[in-house]
Formats: sequence, structure tokens, C-alpha cells
Amino acid sequence: MSTKKKTTKKVSKKQLKKKRQKRILMAEFGILLILLVVLFGWTKFGKLNITTLKNLATNDLDQETKELLSGYTTVAFFGVDNRSNGKYESGNSDSIMICNINNDTKEVKIVSVYRDTMMDVDGNGKLRKCNYAYNHGGVSESMEMLNRNLDLDIQKYVAVDFYALADAVDSVGGITLPEPLTAEEAQYTNEYVPEVAFIVGKERTEVVEGQTEMNGVQAVSYCRVRYTAGGDFKRASRQRIVVQALITKVKGSNIIELNNLIDHVFPNISTNFTQQQIIGMATAMQDYELVDSHGFPFDMKTGTFGKIGSVDVPCTLESNVNKLYEFLYGETTHVASNQLKSISQSIQDYTGYSEGDALDYGF
Repeated sequence: MSTKKKTTKKVSKKQLKKKRQKRILMAEFGILLILLVVLFGWTKFGKLNITTLKNLATNDLDQETKELLSGYTTVAFFGVDNRSNGKYESGNSDSIMICNINNDTKEVKIVSVYRDTMMDVDGNGKLRKCNYAYNHGGVSESMEMLNRNLDLDIQKYVAVDFYALADAVDSVGGITLPEPLTAEEAQYTNEYVPEVAFIVGKERTEVVEGQTEMNGVQAVSYCRVRYTAGGDFKRASRQRIVVQALITKVKGSNIIELNNLIDHVFPNISTNFTQQQIIGMATAMQDYELVDSHGFPFDMKTGTFGKIGSVDVPCTLESNVNKLYEFLYGETTHVASNQLKSISQSIQDYTGYSEGDALDYGF
């Protein structure tokens, strides 16, 4: 039985040099690609309306609560319905959402704050619908209203004209709803299509029962529907559904679709995130996962009160904030601040509604 002698192939100095040069070349090429991506993103930031809003007022939160909140990035999102794209100083905040990001796991949770929720809107005890704050004091007043009534420390925001959502959806080739449209939803969606199409300058395209695919005009019209069962609560749910569908589509978009999205939507966004912060979040985009969403208040009762009109009354505000902390942060022992306790008691005294008066609206 013969044995073969192993031979080792000698590599010449010239070949080693070529290999090293190849590795260096590949590394340089990779660095060049990264620089090009960063440069591409940087050139787009000029389209954003970046503000320097900071140091927004919060309640006197205890140290344990401050440490808990420091592990999350909590952002206020305002969809402004002012019929004029790109203006954020005033207008009705047709959509108010709190987007909460776990800094470690990158899990995202979204809470819709029903726009008719009774809250202290100015810090002086004025009880009104919460969207009053944006219309009368803009972004800063609305963010401080959320901090004051919800025991939060929100320092970042994103405001977008509600109708810019149409461009966002079209830029990524449309969205897919998780459930088909009902006959009633299709009927009311189509009633909004002509106005939305006119405002955004796009073609009127109606929907049909059973449809799941939607373009921009259809998606915005769907978000505005509030006259089906569930009223404004269901509308807020539809808005969360569209946002989730859009996030799913963006994560799977190619570079051309992302470029279209940036070109069309960035000019219609106002934010106080810095360019560096946006780049940092963008590089981790694929890691973010929307895991849950809910409406606020969790427990409430609707009622009509004089000049305030028809409102959603938290039953009570304090107990609802405790549930909010459990939903967003997994915290079951939140201790309300003195400011929150005072506001909660004022709402209870004014309306006469307590925890036992809450009704189940199905949302």
C-alpha cells in the first residue's frame, strides 16, 4: 500500500503582496461605500425642518421613574390636519401618538392618545380636549401637555402634515392592510377620497369591499373614517394599522423606493432630532420591531360638558397612567407624581366620573 506524501504549496512573496493589496483594496472599497451612504443621507437632511426645541417641562418624577425612562426613547408623533402641507406652528393635531423605543431590545410600542381625551391643556388647570394644546400652543405646548398629564419625559417629536402620509405610502409602492375592508369602511373611505385627492394633487381612486392593497389617497381617506362602529376610537386604531403597514413596507424597500420616500416626505416633516441622532437610528432600522399598539385612555367614558363639548374622560387619569406605564415599560408599581394626582382629581371633580364609571367601547 503506497502512501502519498503531502506537499505544501509555497506562496511567493509576490503572491502574498497581491493578497494583501487585494484585502486592502476590498477594505477601502467597503469604507468608500459606507462614506457614500453617509454622504447620500447627509445631503437629504437639508430637506428636513429641524428645530432646536429642548428642555421641555416635566412633572417632579421620582428617581426610580427617571431611571426607568432613561432606558427608553419616547417620541411624540403629531399628524397635523391643517389642510396646508408643511406648516406645523398650529393646526389641529388630528393624530397624536406616543412612540416608545426600548433602547436595548429595539422593540417599539405605539399608543394613540385619543384627540378628544380630557386633559389639563395649559398647566393652569384648563380642562379641554387634548388636541386643543397643539392648536393653541404648537408642538412645545402639546408635548408638555403629554408630559404633564401622563407623567412622561418626552423631549423628542416628529410632526408631519397628515396629508404627507399619502406621499409616504405612494413612495414605497403602497401598503397592505392586515384585514380586508368591510362594506361600511369602503363606503366611508370613498366619501373622503375626493377631498384628499384634491388636497394632495393625486388621482381619485376609490376602494371596494374586501380590498387590502392601498395607495396614498386611499390610505389617508381610510385613516379619516370615524363614523363606523367605534367612532374616533376605531379611527385611531385605523391610523395605527396604517402606520404599522407603512413601517413593514419601508423595512422591505429598495434604495430607489427609500430615495423616493425621503425626497417626498422629508420636506413635510418637522422634528427636533439632530442629524446625528437620525443617522444613528437609521443605521439600526432593520433591528426595530413594532411589537404592540394600544389606545389611550384604557378605561374611559364619553360625555358632553358645556363649552368643552363631547370628550373622552379617563376613569381615572391616574389609574390610566398606571396602565400606560405597564404597557410601555412593564412597570406595575408606578407612583404618580403630585401634579398627575392633582389633575386626575380635578377631572374627577369636574365630570363626576370615577373608575367604576368606565365603559367598554371595544377598543
